[in-house]
Amino acid sequence: MAGAEPTRGGPSKVEARGPGRRKLLIALAFAVMILLNLVTFVAAFPQIAGVESGYAVGTAAARDFSAFYVGAWRLLNDPSKVYAWGYLPDGELHVFPVQEQYKYLPSFLLIVSPLLLLSYQQAIIAFDLIQFLLLPLVAFLVYCLTREKGTTAVLLVGAIALLLPFPAPGWSLSVPYFWQWKEGQSKVVETLFLLLSLYFGRRGRSLPSGAFLGLSFFDPRFALVALPLFYAWNREKLRSAVVALLLTLLVTNLPLLWPGTGAGFVEMVFTTGLTSILYPYALIPLLTVVALTVVYRKDVVLAVSHLGLRVSREGTLSPISS
Repeated sequence: MAGAEPTRGGPSKVEARGPGRRKLLIALAFAVMILLNLVTFVAAFPQIAGVESGYAVGTAAARDFSAFYVGAWRLLNDPSKVYAWGYLPDGELHVFPVQEQYKYLPSFLLIVSPLLLLSYQQAIIAFDLIQFLLLPLVAFLVYCLTREKGTTAVLLVGAIALLLPFPAPGWSLSVPYFWQWKEGQSKVVETLFLLLSLYFGRRGRSLPSGAFLGLSFFDPRFALVALPLFYAWNREKLRSAVVALLLTLLVTNLPLLWPGTGAGFVEMVFTTGLTSILYPYALIPLLTVVALTVVYRKDVVLAVSHLGLRVSREGTLSPISS
Protein backbone atom coordinates (compact mmCIF):
# COMPACT_ATOMS: atom_id res chain seq x y z
CA MET A 1 0.00 0.00 0.00
CA ALA A 2 1.42 3.39 -1.05
CA GLY A 3 2.75 5.47 1.81
CA ALA A 4 2.83 2.53 4.24
CA GLU A 5 5.56 2.52 6.87
CA PRO A 6 8.18 -0.21 6.52
CA THR A 7 7.90 -2.97 9.07
CA ARG A 8 10.45 -3.23 11.85
CA GLY A 9 13.30 -5.53 10.87
CA GLY A 10 12.44 -5.24 7.17
CA PRO A 11 14.95 -4.45 4.41
CA SER A 12 16.78 -1.13 4.45
CA LYS A 13 16.19 1.44 1.72
CA VAL A 14 19.40 0.37 0.00
CA GLU A 15 18.51 -3.32 0.10
CA ALA A 16 14.98 -2.61 -1.08
CA ARG A 17 16.34 -1.10 -4.30
CA GLY A 18 17.73 -4.40 -5.46
CA PRO A 19 20.71 -6.65 -4.83
CA GLY A 20 22.65 -5.22 -7.76
CA ARG A 21 22.65 -1.69 -6.40
CA ARG A 22 23.48 -2.97 -2.92
CA LYS A 23 26.51 -4.89 -4.21
CA LEU A 24 27.68 -1.82 -6.11
CA LEU A 25 27.37 0.34 -2.99
CA ILE A 26 29.34 -2.13 -0.91
CA ALA A 27 32.02 -2.51 -3.61
CA LEU A 28 32.44 1.27 -3.81
CA ALA A 29 32.57 1.58 -0.03
CA PHE A 30 35.23 -1.14 0.20
CA ALA A 31 37.22 0.53 -2.58
CA VAL A 32 37.16 3.83 -0.68
CA MET A 33 38.30 2.06 2.50
CA ILE A 34 41.24 0.48 0.68
CA LEU A 35 42.16 3.83 -0.92
CA LEU A 36 42.10 5.46 2.52
CA ASN A 37 44.34 2.67 3.76
CA LEU A 38 46.66 3.51 0.86
CA VAL A 39 46.91 7.04 2.29
CA THR A 40 48.08 5.50 5.57
CA PHE A 41 50.48 3.19 3.69
CA VAL A 42 52.07 6.13 1.89
CA ALA A 43 52.37 8.08 5.15
CA ALA A 44 54.09 5.12 6.86
CA PHE A 45 56.38 4.27 3.94
CA PRO A 46 59.22 6.74 4.78
CA GLN A 47 59.50 5.22 8.27
CA ILE A 48 59.97 1.63 7.12
CA ALA A 49 63.73 2.09 7.03
CA GLY A 50 63.83 3.44 10.60
CA VAL A 51 64.55 1.78 13.93
CA GLU A 52 62.67 1.29 17.19
CA SER A 53 63.75 0.84 20.78
CA GLY A 54 64.57 -2.85 20.88
CA TYR A 55 62.38 -4.43 23.54
CA ALA A 56 63.96 -7.85 23.07
CA VAL A 57 67.60 -6.77 23.05
CA GLY A 58 67.57 -3.63 25.18
CA THR A 59 68.88 -1.32 22.47
CA ALA A 60 67.85 0.28 19.17
CA ALA A 61 66.58 -2.37 16.78
CA ALA A 62 65.26 -2.65 13.25
CA ARG A 63 61.56 -2.95 12.47
CA ASP A 64 59.52 -6.00 13.53
CA PHE A 65 59.98 -7.57 10.10
CA SER A 66 63.66 -8.00 10.92
CA ALA A 67 62.66 -10.78 13.35
CA PHE A 68 60.87 -12.62 10.53
CA TYR A 69 63.69 -12.10 8.03
CA VAL A 70 66.55 -13.22 10.27
CA GLY A 71 64.34 -15.91 11.82
CA ALA A 72 63.72 -17.42 8.38
CA TRP A 73 67.48 -17.37 7.66
CA ARG A 74 68.17 -19.09 10.97
CA LEU A 75 65.48 -21.69 10.34
CA LEU A 76 67.19 -22.69 7.10
CA ASN A 77 70.77 -22.40 8.36
CA ASP A 78 70.82 -22.79 12.17
CA PRO A 79 67.37 -23.78 13.50
CA SER A 80 68.51 -23.99 17.12
CA LYS A 81 69.06 -20.19 17.12
CA VAL A 82 65.62 -19.15 15.79
CA TYR A 83 64.52 -17.69 19.13
CA ALA A 84 67.90 -16.29 20.22
CA TRP A 85 68.13 -12.61 21.16
CA GLY A 86 70.04 -10.15 19.06
CA TYR A 87 72.74 -10.51 16.44
CA LEU A 88 74.92 -13.60 16.63
CA PRO A 89 78.39 -12.96 15.15
CA ASP A 90 78.65 -16.44 13.66
CA GLY A 91 78.17 -15.58 10.00
CA GLU A 92 74.40 -15.00 10.07
CA LEU A 93 72.55 -12.17 8.34
CA HIS A 94 72.98 -8.82 10.05
CA VAL A 95 70.11 -6.34 9.92
CA PHE A 96 71.33 -2.93 11.10
CA PRO A 97 71.52 -2.12 13.95
CA VAL A 98 70.12 -5.44 15.24
CA GLN A 99 67.01 -7.50 14.55
CA GLU A 100 64.07 -7.90 16.91
CA GLN A 101 63.50 -11.27 18.59
CA TYR A 102 61.28 -13.75 16.79
CA LYS A 103 58.22 -14.68 18.92
CA TYR A 104 55.86 -16.68 16.68
CA LEU A 105 55.63 -20.37 15.86
CA PRO A 106 58.09 -21.58 13.18
CA SER A 107 55.25 -22.06 10.67
CA PHE A 108 55.26 -18.35 9.84
CA LEU A 109 58.94 -18.49 8.90
CA LEU A 110 58.07 -20.99 6.16
CA ILE A 111 55.66 -18.41 4.73
CA VAL A 112 58.16 -15.54 4.63
CA SER A 113 61.24 -17.59 3.70
CA PRO A 114 60.94 -16.86 -0.08
CA LEU A 115 61.61 -13.20 0.78
CA LEU A 116 65.18 -14.18 1.66
CA LEU A 117 65.83 -13.96 -2.08
CA LEU A 118 65.64 -10.18 -1.59
CA SER A 119 67.72 -7.84 0.52
CA TYR A 120 66.23 -6.94 3.89
CA GLN A 121 64.97 -3.53 2.77
CA GLN A 122 63.52 -4.95 -0.44
CA ALA A 123 61.91 -7.78 1.52
CA ILE A 124 60.10 -5.60 4.06
CA ILE A 125 58.71 -3.39 1.29
CA ALA A 126 57.65 -6.45 -0.73
CA PHE A 127 55.98 -7.97 2.33
CA ASP A 128 53.99 -4.79 2.94
CA LEU A 129 53.00 -4.53 -0.73
CA ILE A 130 51.91 -8.17 -0.88
CA GLN A 131 49.73 -7.68 2.19
CA PHE A 132 48.24 -4.47 0.81
CA LEU A 133 47.33 -6.34 -2.39
CA LEU A 134 45.58 -8.96 -0.25
CA LEU A 135 43.08 -6.38 1.04
CA PRO A 136 40.62 -6.89 -1.86
CA LEU A 137 40.52 -10.61 -0.98
CA VAL A 138 39.93 -9.68 2.67
CA ALA A 139 37.07 -7.43 1.48
CA PHE A 140 35.55 -10.27 -0.54
CA LEU A 141 35.66 -12.66 2.42
CA VAL A 142 34.11 -10.07 4.73
CA TYR A 143 31.29 -9.59 2.23
CA CYS A 144 30.68 -13.33 1.87
CA LEU A 145 30.62 -13.79 5.65
CA THR A 146 28.32 -10.87 6.47
CA ARG A 147 26.08 -10.21 3.45
CA GLU A 148 23.15 -12.10 4.94
CA LYS A 149 23.26 -9.83 7.99
CA GLY A 150 22.57 -6.64 6.04
CA THR A 151 24.48 -3.72 4.59
CA THR A 152 25.27 -2.15 7.95
CA ALA A 153 26.99 -5.30 9.23
CA VAL A 154 28.96 -5.67 5.98
CA LEU A 155 30.24 -2.10 6.11
CA LEU A 156 31.06 -2.12 9.82
CA VAL A 157 33.08 -5.34 9.68
CA GLY A 158 34.66 -4.18 6.42
CA ALA A 159 35.72 -0.86 7.97
CA ILE A 160 37.45 -2.74 10.80
CA ALA A 161 39.24 -5.25 8.58
CA LEU A 162 40.20 -2.90 5.74
CA LEU A 163 40.92 0.39 7.47
CA LEU A 164 40.29 0.35 11.23
CA PRO A 165 39.95 4.15 11.26
CA PHE A 166 41.75 5.70 14.21
CA PRO A 167 43.47 8.90 13.06
CA ALA A 168 46.22 10.47 15.14
CA PRO A 169 48.81 13.18 14.49
CA GLY A 170 51.80 11.66 12.73
CA TRP A 171 50.06 8.31 12.29
CA SER A 172 47.70 9.19 9.44
CA LEU A 173 44.14 7.82 9.28
CA SER A 174 44.68 4.59 11.21
CA VAL A 175 47.11 4.07 14.06
CA PRO A 176 46.87 0.23 13.82
CA TYR A 177 47.51 0.15 10.07
CA PHE A 178 50.24 2.80 10.28
CA TRP A 179 52.09 0.54 12.70
CA GLN A 180 51.29 -2.49 10.55
CA TRP A 181 52.96 -0.93 7.51
CA LYS A 182 55.93 0.81 9.15
CA GLU A 183 56.88 -2.29 11.17
CA GLY A 184 56.37 -4.75 8.30
CA GLN A 185 54.02 -6.67 10.57
CA SER A 186 51.96 -9.74 9.64
CA LYS A 187 48.44 -8.86 10.71
CA VAL A 188 46.87 -8.74 7.25
CA VAL A 189 48.10 -12.29 6.62
CA GLU A 190 46.78 -13.27 10.05
CA THR A 191 43.39 -11.71 9.32
CA LEU A 192 43.24 -13.39 5.92
CA PHE A 193 43.91 -16.87 7.36
CA LEU A 194 41.24 -16.37 10.04
CA LEU A 195 38.67 -15.17 7.50
CA LEU A 196 39.46 -18.07 5.15
CA SER A 197 38.99 -20.52 8.01
CA LEU A 198 35.63 -19.02 8.95
CA TYR A 199 34.56 -18.72 5.31
CA PHE A 200 35.14 -22.42 4.60
CA GLY A 201 33.60 -23.39 7.92
CA ARG A 202 30.50 -21.38 7.06
CA ARG A 203 30.29 -23.24 3.74
CA GLY A 204 30.56 -26.64 5.42
CA ARG A 205 34.08 -27.36 4.19
CA SER A 206 35.72 -28.48 7.38
CA LEU A 207 39.11 -29.57 6.01
CA PRO A 208 40.23 -26.22 4.56
CA SER A 209 38.60 -24.48 7.52
CA GLY A 210 40.75 -26.44 9.96
CA ALA A 211 43.86 -26.07 7.81
CA PHE A 212 43.61 -22.27 7.59
CA LEU A 213 42.94 -21.98 11.31
CA GLY A 214 46.05 -24.08 11.83
CA LEU A 215 48.06 -21.65 9.67
CA SER A 216 46.66 -18.70 11.63
CA PHE A 217 48.02 -20.25 14.85
CA PHE A 218 51.49 -18.86 14.11
CA ASP A 219 50.28 -16.16 16.53
CA PRO A 220 47.84 -18.17 18.68
CA ARG A 221 46.18 -15.20 20.40
CA PHE A 222 43.82 -14.42 17.54
CA ALA A 223 43.13 -18.02 16.55
CA LEU A 224 41.93 -18.65 20.11
CA VAL A 225 39.51 -15.72 19.83
CA ALA A 226 38.15 -17.26 16.62
CA LEU A 227 37.48 -20.67 18.19
CA PRO A 228 33.82 -20.00 19.14
CA LEU A 229 32.88 -19.19 15.54
CA PHE A 230 35.11 -21.97 14.24
CA TYR A 231 33.26 -24.43 16.44
CA ALA A 232 29.84 -23.00 15.62
CA TRP A 233 30.37 -23.37 11.86
CA ASN A 234 32.22 -26.70 11.92
CA ARG A 235 30.10 -28.39 14.57
CA GLU A 236 28.53 -30.85 12.15
CA LYS A 237 31.96 -31.95 10.87
CA LEU A 238 33.99 -31.12 13.93
CA ARG A 239 36.20 -34.20 13.88
CA SER A 240 37.53 -33.57 10.37
CA ALA A 241 37.99 -29.86 11.12
CA VAL A 242 40.01 -30.60 14.26
CA VAL A 243 42.08 -33.26 12.49
CA ALA A 244 42.93 -30.78 9.72
CA LEU A 245 43.78 -28.14 12.33
CA LEU A 246 46.08 -30.44 14.31
CA LEU A 247 47.79 -31.91 11.23
CA THR A 248 48.48 -28.43 9.87
CA LEU A 249 49.91 -27.35 13.22
CA LEU A 250 52.06 -30.47 13.41
CA VAL A 251 53.43 -30.42 9.87
CA THR A 252 54.16 -26.69 9.70
CA ASN A 253 55.84 -26.64 13.10
CA LEU A 254 58.06 -29.71 12.80
CA PRO A 255 61.13 -27.48 13.32
CA LEU A 256 60.18 -27.37 17.02
CA LEU A 257 61.45 -30.97 17.19
CA TRP A 258 64.94 -29.81 16.21
CA PRO A 259 67.34 -29.85 19.19
CA GLY A 260 67.42 -26.38 20.67
CA THR A 261 64.52 -24.93 18.66
CA GLY A 262 61.76 -26.26 20.90
CA ALA A 263 63.70 -25.33 24.04
CA GLY A 264 64.28 -21.84 22.65
CA PHE A 265 60.58 -21.47 21.92
CA VAL A 266 59.58 -22.50 25.46
CA GLU A 267 62.16 -20.15 26.98
CA MET A 268 60.92 -17.28 24.80
CA VAL A 269 57.28 -17.89 25.74
CA PHE A 270 57.97 -17.80 29.47
CA THR A 271 60.26 -14.77 29.33
CA THR A 272 59.80 -12.08 26.68
CA GLY A 273 56.73 -13.75 25.17
CA LEU A 274 54.60 -13.37 28.27
CA THR A 275 55.57 -9.73 28.72
CA SER A 276 54.77 -8.65 25.16
CA ILE A 277 52.07 -5.99 25.10
CA LEU A 278 49.19 -5.73 22.65
CA TYR A 279 50.50 -3.35 20.00
CA PRO A 280 48.12 -1.30 17.82
CA TYR A 281 48.45 -3.57 14.77
CA ALA A 282 47.14 -6.49 16.85
CA LEU A 283 43.72 -4.81 16.83
CA ILE A 284 43.29 -5.57 13.11
CA PRO A 285 42.69 -9.34 13.41
CA LEU A 286 41.40 -9.11 16.98
CA LEU A 287 38.59 -6.63 16.31
CA THR A 288 37.72 -8.24 12.98
CA VAL A 289 37.06 -11.59 14.67
CA VAL A 290 35.29 -9.95 17.62
CA ALA A 291 33.01 -8.03 15.23
CA LEU A 292 32.12 -11.21 13.33
CA THR A 293 31.44 -12.99 16.62
CA VAL A 294 29.09 -10.20 17.68
CA VAL A 295 27.30 -10.30 14.32
CA TYR A 296 26.85 -14.08 14.63
CA ARG A 297 26.41 -14.20 18.40
CA LYS A 298 23.26 -16.31 18.06
CA ASP A 299 25.21 -18.98 16.17
CA VAL A 300 27.82 -19.01 18.91
CA VAL A 301 25.27 -19.20 21.74
CA LEU A 302 23.43 -22.03 19.97
CA ALA A 303 26.65 -23.95 19.40
CA VAL A 304 27.87 -23.47 22.96
CA SER A 305 24.52 -24.69 24.28
CA HIS A 306 25.20 -28.02 22.58
CA LEU A 307 28.36 -28.43 24.64
CA GLY A 308 26.45 -28.47 27.91
CA LEU A 309 23.90 -30.72 29.49
CA ARG A 310 20.19 -30.18 29.79
CA VAL A 311 17.88 -31.22 32.56
CA SER A 312 15.37 -33.74 31.35
CA ARG A 313 11.76 -33.69 32.38
CA GLU A 314 12.49 -36.48 34.81
CA GLY A 315 15.13 -34.33 36.52
CA THR A 316 18.12 -36.31 35.24
CA LEU A 317 20.99 -34.93 33.21
CA SER A 318 21.31 -35.99 29.59
CA PRO A 319 23.62 -34.75 26.82
CA ILE A 320 22.13 -32.50 24.18
CA SER A 321 22.01 -34.14 20.81
CA SER A 322 23.48 -32.28 17.86
